[in-house]
Amino acid sequence: MNKSPSRLPSWIRSGAHSTAGIHEMKSTLRKHGLHTVCEESKCPNASECFHSGTATFLILGDRCTRRCAFCAVSKDIPVTPDPGEPERVAELARELKLQHVVITSVTRDDLPDGGSSVFAETILQVRRVLPESSIEVLIPDFGGSSKDLLTVMNAGPDVLNHNIETTRELYQQVRPQADYRRSLELLSRSSSYKKTFTAGKYMLVKSGLMVGFGETKAQLYACFKDLFDSGVECLTIGQYLRPRITNIPVTKYYSPEEFLELENEARSAGITHVISAPLVRSSYKAGEMAGLKRKSTNAS
Repeated sequence: MNKSPSRLPSWIRSGAHSTAGIHEMKSTLRKHGLHTVCEESKCPNASECFHSGTATFLILGDRCTRRCAFCAVSKDIPVTPDPGEPERVAELARELKLQHVVITSVTRDDLPDGGSSVFAETILQVRRVLPESSIEVLIPDFGGSSKDLLTVMNAGPDVLNHNIETTRELYQQVRPQADYRRSLELLSRSSSYKKTFTAGKYMLVKSGLMVGFGETKAQLYACFKDLFDSGVECLTIGQYLRPRITNIPVTKYYSPEEFLELENEARSAGITHVISAPLVRSSYKAGEMAGLKRKSTNAS
């Protein structure tokens, strides 16, 4: 592996935002007993999203059963799922008047259904109180279970997102408890099942990855092709930033020009909607991507 760069480049920075909005959002989340992936994963865009009144809800607790080398989420004995959590997510989404609600989770390999039933119930509760809002779920791989995937799809999300995270060659190093082919199969099943299991609604299939683990551009281009072949219509590409000293080091900081090159290559591979920039994360500006989906659907 290449030596880790010693300095953070000038283009890796988040905009400054008033701390009042950030504290207010955190206080609101604590009041409802909820978590966000923005905080748990130490997302660089957390202050921007909190300031604008948006967040990605993290369900099924804040402790993950996997030990991905890039992730800052706590790895500990997971808590028993809270039966009241889906309703609280829905009530807070209504309180915030969200037009696009993003729901993700820690990976729960300890649960018989991987937590898919909680995803489904959360979608249904949000739909109950915000029938005009779009809903995006960022799901784990559910151990490759088609049944668990269909549990989520039957609840009718507008966007089904599952992050590939990195290239095939780096999976063992970056995601030792996951499997590249299994993730592609989940995306492919989502694409092929969506007309049958989403009550006739259009559903966008989405994925995301980070760069800076030591991948080559040829490996990234091959990954783009794999994602397109698996039915992915929307892709986010962002710079990996090491959240803790115990996480895998960064091997390269891609320049804004290189991110534009990656965006063009992903589009050339056939992926329709691509957002590629240093601070992009899988749910960054997710509502805008959902808007692209609605616009293209209305035009068809």
